[in-house]
This record gives sequence, C-alpha cells and structure tokens, in this order.
Amino acid sequence: MKKTGKPVFFIVAIITIVFTILSITGISSYYGDIQSVYIKGGDQIRWGIDIRGGVEVTFVPAQDGADPTNEELDGAAEVMRQRLVAQGINDYSVYSDYNSDRIVVQFPWAEDEETFDPETAISELGATAQLQFIEGTDTDEEGNPTGEVILDGSMVDSAQAAYVATDSQGSNYQWVVQLDLNEDGAAAFSTATSELASSNGQIAIWMDDQMISAPAVEEAITNGQAMISGDFDSETATTLANQINGGSLPFSLETASYSTIDPTMGEGARDAMILAAVIAFVLICIFMLAVYRLPGVVAVIALMGQVALMIAALTGFFPGISSSTLTLPGIAGMILSIGMGVDANIITAERIREEINAGKSIDGAIHLGYHRAFTAILDGNITTLIVAIILMGTFGAPGSFFNTILQPILFMFPASTEGTIYSFGFTLMVGIIGNFVFGVFASRLMTQSLSRFKCFRKPKFYGGERA
Repeated sequence: MKKTGKPVFFIVAIITIVFTILSITGISSYYGDIQSVYIKGGDQIRWGIDIRGGVEVTFVPAQDGADPTNEELDGAAEVMRQRLVAQGINDYSVYSDYNSDRIVVQFPWAEDEETFDPETAISELGATAQLQFIEGTDTDEEGNPTGEVILDGSMVDSAQAAYVATDSQGSNYQWVVQLDLNEDGAAAFSTATSELASSNGQIAIWMDDQMISAPAVEEAITNGQAMISGDFDSETATTLANQINGGSLPFSLETASYSTIDPTMGEGARDAMILAAVIAFVLICIFMLAVYRLPGVVAVIALMGQVALMIAALTGFFPGISSSTLTLPGIAGMILSIGMGVDANIITAERIREEINAGKSIDGAIHLGYHRAFTAILDGNITTLIVAIILMGTFGAPGSFFNTILQPILFMFPASTEGTIYSFGFTLMVGIIGNFVFGVFASRLMTQSLSRFKCFRKPKFYGGERA
C-alpha cells in the first residue's frame, strides 16, 4: 500500500479552496466603464426564463412575398437553435409556424442585462445574419449586390477571430475573422480567386444587406482558408465569428415583433432556494465535523470543491467549455448532487469507523474503508448519471452530443427542448463528476495524508471507540 506524503493534504486543500473562491468571485478589471473578465465567477451565470424572464421575438422572411417551404422554415429554426446553444443558452424555445411563415423564439436575458431592452437581446442572438461572398462590388438601385455568389455560410466549417499582422514587418496589426472552408467551399473559392487574381478583382463579403468588406484578390487561394477584414475590434470580430459558426440561414429574416417574458417563478424563488441550500450546507458541515471529526473536515473541503465545479461549469470557467443556463430545476439538480456527495462521504466515514472498531490500524482502516465504500458509491452515482444523461439527451438541443447518442431510444420520449429540465440533468451530471473527483479521489488523498501526522494517529479522530 503506497503511502501518501504529509504535504498532500495542504496541496489538495489549498487548490480546492482557491478554486472555490475563484469560481464564486471570478477575476475581472475595469478600464473606465469597460469590464475585462479574465476568470468568470458566479455573477456570470445566465439565469433561465423561469427565474429572470426573457424575450419572445417573431421572425419573418425579409423579402416581400417570400413563401418559404416548411423544410426551409425548419432549417432556419435549426440554425436558431444552433446559435442559441453556441452561446450557452439551453433554456429556449424555437417554434416554426407554417401557416403564417413565422419563427417564434424565446430565450432568457443575458447575465449582465440591466436595461432589459428586447432589441439589444435580439442583436445578441444575431438571428438574421446571412453570410455571402459575392464577386465584385456592384449593386442595383436598391443597394443589393448584383454579382455572382461565390460562397455562402453553409460552405464554412469554422470561423474564429484573430489579431494578425497587416504587413511583412509585423508593425501593424488588425482584427480579422479567419474562415476554414469545407470541401465545396474550398473548391469554389479556389476557382473564383484563380480567375480574379490576374485582374486584382474584388470579392465583396456581405452580411445580410450590408457589405462589410471587399478585399482585392492578389493571388489564388487554394488551401480552403479565407479571411474577412474590415473595421473590426475584438468584440465585433468575435461576434461575427460566432454568428458564422452558428450556421447560415436558408433565407434572410427580419424581426416582425418582440416582447418581454415575465418569469414564471422569479428571482425571489431563486434567492429563497439558494438561501435554503446555503443553510443546509452549513448544517451539513457542522454535522459532519461533529460526528465524523477528521473525515468530516475532509468531507467539508470535498463538498466545497464539488459546489465550485458545478458553478464553474455553469459560467464557462474552463477555457474551451461553454457556459450553460441555470434554471430552478437546475438548482434542484445541484442540491441533489450535493446530497449524493454527502452520502458518499458518510458511507466512507462509517466504513473507516467500523474498521477501526474492528481492531484495524489507522492506515488499514482508511484503506479498507475507502475500498469497501467505493462499490456502493459507484453504483448509486452511475445509476443517477445515466438518468442525468437521458434527461440531457431528451430535453437538450437536437443534434447535441447526448441527443445524438440517444437517438435509438428517443422515440420513447415526447419531443421537447425544455431547457429547464436540461439544466437539471446538466447540473446533476456535473455534480456527480465532482463527487468522484472531490468526494472520492481528493478525499482519499487528504485523509491518507492527514493520517501521516503523529497527532492524528488516534482512533478517536476517525470516530473510533478506542482511545
């Protein structure tokens, strides 16, 4: 049995406590009225419609007399869903009205929304964005482009904002949007740039009815990569990249109407639930310390880490992992997973106590306690994890990871994209993962480390009856 060193407890405890503090407070700075967020904290959580309300907006085809097919409406609605999910908005509703050729979208307010202006919220969605690369810059009397369409947004695999040099010396830089094209897009772009390079012809880049850039073609581009340059800063370049990544609409849309949505429960219900959770957490910590002593101290630190992981997953704390909307059922999922974390720590502490009372040494009792408790913890958490995954697949966005892998069994469930239930499954899943990371792995390291100190090698510190 490999022994854990004394410093391990302090290392794990400090990392857990610092992680907990950062997940709640975050790190940001202000330059005038501009806030720069380096690490997202609890105030970056986007609350669901049931807690904070949101926006309902109706979109219709921008062209007069347009009559899109049901398939085209469904395609546009799917793009809306992709864009919402790409922004971490899971609590939403997208409905296609075939009779009146409308798409109705409901989604919650942004986490930093203070004016509650529906028009601002709609611009965040970027729902009408339609990207086109068009040969030349000529327009008709109404300002619409007349050249041949070379590419559209459906031919773009991915887009990202980048800060690149504009000269060979690297003395000047500007923000651009870099595009990776799919096979069809690369072939079309290679053909067009090869023809236009000899005359330094221009390719105009249009977003809806606005030409945002018109670079001259100096050489053929055959590697399937393109770049949009223009009057961009970091924010506008990132916004455009996000809109392109969200997908290309089959036709342009315009806003027909919009209104605000009142919360079904409100922030009062949220605050009451959070207060109840905090009080329960404090009482649980007192109970664990009083009954289980040293393992109770370890359990409190582990539970802090579990809570911090759930908050971090909601805010987008980790680079490359998007945020998620938190609803009231989502808070319930957090509370339930904390309860399972408490249960895991109690099972382990009881096993250690039993082994000590049976005459085992401190090291032997800790080893056997964690070993024999793991099976019960694993069984309970895995079954709950399966439920969480089914909820996320059933009530998540079509085409999402869990929705895709559960396609063979989803016919048994009613069609739904209820983000409120998805939030429950999401927080429950993250909480269970946190239970394994902190409640099993980190707890074991800390307990074994503490047992190396001579002052803690007495059975009474582990709940044992022997002096």
